[in-house]
Amino acid sequence: MKCMIRPAYHHLDKSFFFVFVVSILFSHPAFSNYANTLSSTDTLTISSNRTIVSLGDDFELGFFKTAGRFQDIDHWYLGIWYKAIPVRTYVWVSNRDNPLYSASGSFKISGMNLVLLNQSNNTVWSTNVTVAVRSPVVAELLPNGNFVLRASKTNGEDGILWQSFDYPTDTLLPHMKLGLDLKTGHNRLLTCWNNSYDPSRGNTLFQLEMRGLPEYVLLLDGGTTVRSGPWNGLQFSGIPEMQEWDYFNIVYNFTVNEEEVFYTYRVTTPTTYWRLTLTSGENLKLFTWNSKTLDWNMVWMPPLTTCNLYRTCGLNSYCDTDTSPICNCIKGFAPRDLQEWLLDGGSGQCLRKTELSCSDDKFLLLKNMKLPDTEGVIVDTRIGLQECEERCAKNCNCTAYANTDILNGGSGCVIWTSDLIDIRNYATAGQDLYVKVAAVDLVTERANNNSGKTRTKIGLSVGGIALIFLSFIIYFWRKRTQARGTALYTECGQRGPRLNLLETTDEDLKLPLMEYDVVAMATNDFSISNKLGEGGFGTVYKGTLLDGEEIAVKKLSDVSTQGTNEFRTEMILIAKLQHINLVRLLGCFADEDDKILVYEYLENLSLDYYIFDETKSSELNWLTRFNIISGIARGLLYLHKDSRCKVIHRDLKTSNILLDKDMIPKISDFGLARIFARDEEEATTRRIVGTYGYMAPEYAMDGVYSEKSDVFSFGVVILEIITGKKNRGFTSSDQDTNLLSYVWRNMEEGTGFKVLDKNMMDLLSASHTFKLHDVLRCITIGLTCVQEYAEDRPAMSWVVSMLGSDTDIPKPTPPGYCLAISSDPWTSTTIVSTTTEIEPR
Repeated sequence: MKCMIRPAYHHLDKSFFFVFVVSILFSHPAFSNYANTLSSTDTLTISSNRTIVSLGDDFELGFFKTAGRFQDIDHWYLGIWYKAIPVRTYVWVSNRDNPLYSASGSFKISGMNLVLLNQSNNTVWSTNVTVAVRSPVVAELLPNGNFVLRASKTNGEDGILWQSFDYPTDTLLPHMKLGLDLKTGHNRLLTCWNNSYDPSRGNTLFQLEMRGLPEYVLLLDGGTTVRSGPWNGLQFSGIPEMQEWDYFNIVYNFTVNEEEVFYTYRVTTPTTYWRLTLTSGENLKLFTWNSKTLDWNMVWMPPLTTCNLYRTCGLNSYCDTDTSPICNCIKGFAPRDLQEWLLDGGSGQCLRKTELSCSDDKFLLLKNMKLPDTEGVIVDTRIGLQECEERCAKNCNCTAYANTDILNGGSGCVIWTSDLIDIRNYATAGQDLYVKVAAVDLVTERANNNSGKTRTKIGLSVGGIALIFLSFIIYFWRKRTQARGTALYTECGQRGPRLNLLETTDEDLKLPLMEYDVVAMATNDFSISNKLGEGGFGTVYKGTLLDGEEIAVKKLSDVSTQGTNEFRTEMILIAKLQHINLVRLLGCFADEDDKILVYEYLENLSLDYYIFDETKSSELNWLTRFNIISGIARGLLYLHKDSRCKVIHRDLKTSNILLDKDMIPKISDFGLARIFARDEEEATTRRIVGTYGYMAPEYAMDGVYSEKSDVFSFGVVILEIITGKKNRGFTSSDQDTNLLSYVWRNMEEGTGFKVLDKNMMDLLSASHTFKLHDVLRCITIGLTCVQEYAEDRPAMSWVVSMLGSDTDIPKPTPPGYCLAISSDPWTSTTIVSTTTEIEPR
């Protein structure tokens, strides 16, 4: 089973867990001072209902029982949790993969080992110590949460035989080591819980890998999702955000010696609780306990950006969130296939423009870099940067080099001898990387650095005559453009090389092209006063053409996470699709520097502008809201069944529903949409993109999307329209985890009227057309759309039919709860993964 995104993970109350703690009455005089100690004469049972308490009184060990999906089956575990914290938080579980199935288990010392026995007296878990010890052994729960098995104190010394800190589950406490014991080969790693009610091992690991330089990797289903980068003396080069920990008085360290390679941290502020946990949402998170709010506060997590995901970009390229596309070939390299590079957002391979000569090659300095994957590198920590360069220059197979330690001017040497993989650029973090390139390419690249962002791509100017000639060309070109300024558009594909990315093999497809100057004039040169809004694509402006027609202009931002592929997808799809409930495309413009879409202007902006505003929502009576819901449903039905191509939108949400002057809804933003074959039911992607709060569980967790994914999003939109509340970030006094659970609970309790938008309730007595029965029926339809399993959700044809008739609606099952994703792949505004990128859009 996979790690699933569920509510209340590690914030479990009594509705999720029944806890029975165990202890022993210590009457033996030898242990009168050790209330936290278990001797060889003691046996702990579930029914004893007592606890082993540490000397510091911070942690306790005992049995607990899960009460999750299968409440008729007892699952008992022996674990450790915080004693002083009311929110039950487990930091270690012994038998996580072998639960006890009845309340008759026992825990004791047998010989030299701790053993957990079931009702048949069979061992379900053991410490498996094989070293012979003469003195008696005892088990002790230390104040820092470490449960140890040791020989009895002799001459003031302890001989630890086994400790829980060597076998973490999903949590790294202060002073725990995460890494490799070189003497035994044991790798201390974190493994997430399977889900919120099942502590068994999930499918996500965080562990140390010794491949050249030691690095930590986040593994999903055995494949690398995120790579930490090597330790550079200050931090891991791929996790520069670790510096934020200094603000919390946390001291961290990475140790490499002949016996161990490990990472650890400690907290210098006393009386505070901290934990680093690998959550079932497939990410590391640092939590601290807030004694005022009585809750765990997440204070740090690696950001969910595309560039953090392993191999987002191809060979010999680097990822930079400030460029579009985000993947960039290293200077001296070029895309293997330019068309593929443009369509795939720069994820293809980059090849050398000129092969190395091994005698006259140069080095290109790349600053602020996460170092490439270090598998197979050559490392020598005894030499400095100068000698490292000399070795790389002499080695014909060397492709790059860098310091292993950046402190005190830098030291150590790491040399790559193959293609460079998984590099990214930071604004201020990272370190220097020196890449070997052919001398001729380095000279050419430096010369080309003088070229700026221009509308016309020009070559190097040679001599004054060429400059004058070029000036005349530009002058007459601009005069020609102004003369054509009143022309609304021409056909894409007739403009020559500038628009190659817009070409299509569909002869029936006509893509209108609008001149850049026409759009700039209409929007007052993209003035901020014309700005309508902002999204994952970029900024939307209002404009007016010379003939008086109003337009909405969508301009790709320089730092947008979307690029050529999304632009092309949206443009082609909207040009192909024509429906009253879909936004209409008027024109487009694209060149190397700018990508623009021009739409019909819709006077009433987007749906979220109304339903989430207390004043504006009063303008939406029930009939208007119902018509909006029905219009969206018809638009989706057209996309799924009746259009020229079967389309899955993948980003349906209230902000992507626009309203015209008659409040007719129109679905917009098709940049993330995908075309299906007529007989294709579902598809799977490792690049999960969409918006938190609207994503179906199977898509958010497994990358599986289909018509039913859109149906789920539509169900969320229905419930938001009726309640006037956002699903994302929803809170209630009843502790519902999201809007869906809030609506579901009230409908189950017969209090569905409580969830209605207050402004709708105020209109109840004033409107004869308002019938509570109709509203509750619509809520039920919405709940059928957000059921947890895709196969239980209705098709849009069924939804449209139910909205237009009084046919009975089958009782829905509970909704999916994969909506409270913490912004999650280490997935803005738009998730990639090779993995997973959830991007809040």
